[in-house]
Amino acid sequence: MIRSVFEQHPFDAAVADAGSATLEFDRARAWLRSALVGAVEPLGAEVWVLDAALEQIVLVRHPWRGLVPPGGKVEPGECPRDGAPRELAEKTGLRLRLLEQPAAVAVRSFGPGLPETLSLSYAAIGDPEPPLIAEDGQHAVWRRLDQGWESCFPDDVLRVRQYVKLLRSGSAAG
Repeated sequence: MIRSVFEQHPFDAAVADAGSATLEFDRARAWLRSALVGAVEPLGAEVWVLDAALEQIVLVRHPWRGLVPPGGKVEPGECPRDGAPRELAEKTGLRLRLLEQPAAVAVRSFGPGLPETLSLSYAAIGDPEPPLIAEDGQHAVWRRLDQGWESCFPDDVLRVRQYVKLLRSGSAAG
């Protein structure tokens, strides 16, 4: 599919970040290769905000998805790496620098009847002391990784823990 110049740069950035993500889930890279012949939208981006001890994560209570990392839809013309911190600031008030390498790439449907799309997860280190400033109707909290959480994406707990294990071992680029 031919994309406009306005759409092409963010899409190219998403493909590059998907290729360099530390973890891959749902055969996302293969899915992306097959999806290149059509539209891939909307792209999703989220931030796994961890404390310096790698024991806690910031989660947002979504009205029907449950507890999820802060994130959302990448806007038209926006690169996923730019959309992730924007969504993080909107949902939590946090303004953090993302770690260099994307944490993960996955294929997700963000709601009933919505198509599957590419979702990029980035990571950042934050301080749990300052209060989180939640978006209306979506309370933001710090949650211990050893406690787990209820989500419409039940594999997220294990995926984040797998990433943290790689960070602790030095196998993930920070």
